[in-house]
Amino acid sequence: VQLQASGGGLVQAGGSLKLSCVVSGFTLDYYATGWFRQAPGKEREGVSCISSSGVETHYVESVKGRFTISRDDAKNTLYLRINNLKPEDTAVYYCAAIHICDSETDFRTVYPDWGQGTEVTVSS
Repeated sequence: VQLQASGGGLVQAGGSLKLSCVVSGFTLDYYATGWFRQAPGKEREGVSCISSSGVETHYVESVKGRFTISRDDAKNTLYLRINNLKPEDTAVYYCAAIHICDSETDFRTVYPDWGQGTEVTVSS
């Protein structure tokens, strides 16, 4: 299983980015998937997820209205659109397969290893 995130960069506050995560080893319609981030000196946290069916999406409160998760099953690629970036969004972003995506998800991952992340830096 490999998950390779890309699309990060240095952006001014208020700007936008679209992150991509190419998945291999499983298909996106088999597991729910989620985006996570780890800010400097902080623990990794789940921020958004999409169900295996693609019907349900969920966001943590701090990113609601600014983050949009989506996917392209033909490309087996997960996306995260981030609008109105804030300095507190600065982090390394990762994607992962998770056990369930619903309103009570705990973002528990299926696999123990993390793939390549992508760094997002937001300047004020």
